[in-house]
Amino acid sequence: MHMQQASEVPNNTVRKMRLYFAQRIPQWQILWPGVLTAITIGLAAAFVAEHQGGPRLLYALFFGMAFNFAATGEKVKAGIEFTSRQILRFGVALTGVRITLDQIASIGPVSISMVIAGVVLTILFGVLLGRLLRRPLIEGVLTGGAVAICGASAALAISAVLPRNEENQRFTLFTVVGVTTLSTVAMITYPALANFFGLDPNSTAIFLGGTIHDVAQVVAAGNMISPQVGDGATFVKLTRVAMLLPVVAVLSLIFRNGGGGQGAKPPLLPGFLVGFAALIAINSMGWIPQWAVQGATSLSSWCLVVSIAALGVKTSFQQLATLGWRPVLLLVTETLFLAALIMGGLILTH
Repeated sequence: MHMQQASEVPNNTVRKMRLYFAQRIPQWQILWPGVLTAITIGLAAAFVAEHQGGPRLLYALFFGMAFNFAATGEKVKAGIEFTSRQILRFGVALTGVRITLDQIASIGPVSISMVIAGVVLTILFGVLLGRLLRRPLIEGVLTGGAVAICGASAALAISAVLPRNEENQRFTLFTVVGVTTLSTVAMITYPALANFFGLDPNSTAIFLGGTIHDVAQVVAAGNMISPQVGDGATFVKLTRVAMLLPVVAVLSLIFRNGGGGQGAKPPLLPGFLVGFAALIAINSMGWIPQWAVQGATSLSSWCLVVSIAALGVKTSFQQLATLGWRPVLLLVTETLFLAALIMGGLILTH
């Protein structure tokens, strides 16, 4: 009898271990098909962007939307949801590795003040214009933040702390499409605009870095003029990207406390935001080697491409079409407002 009791102990342990692994291993088996689907779409988008030109994020979104029929499939549904949220947040956190405090300080106090004012005023303008157009508060915040900070990346980061519902996700995708398109237009037209107003190289760098939405388009527009303008514009743009930290932190607190949103409340301080701030601090101390910075930047870019492909799978063209003309007017007007604000500041201070 004692031998029987003794044998039951290891048997109970084995059963508990089997239950432990049974609860965890299938979770990855459930997630993997959807994650792999998003990765495949992201790879296809990257291939087309590399060979035909154009923004990878926009291709990933459109390719993903072409697979909207699979969104409700039991095999991919969980993985698509995981990719559109968790991998997205990881990618946003990694963008902090590109920024150092020295880079921000190098553009000078006047330029820093101008950039900060541009970000804050554009977001407030977006909220006000959204109210005038009778759109929800979240739409003004999301479009204003995307235009003011860093385009598609900012839209995705801000959406991660907004209340979760299908309407917000659909509007996030619309914002990504809109700011990416407007950023491409700005990349082509803003260098000519700077030349028309007779801006010197330093002022041109501030204008391009302070107004164009996405980082890649800022780099391209600056280098159309000269490497010097390209480098300066990139530093100004990274200062705007750094504003993602305080803006998302404030929005997280506002919507957590019921600032006009519905649905589940976001956490008090999202983990990806902590990671974003930590990477800026660590990189500012020079503790991250250059090869690691380049690797993390590339990984961040891929995470954003894959996550937006997953968001695309969850959205159809018909859903975007239901948004109407007001969101388009909202984005275009915010873009013109930011350009006029920075150009006016440069004319007054130079």
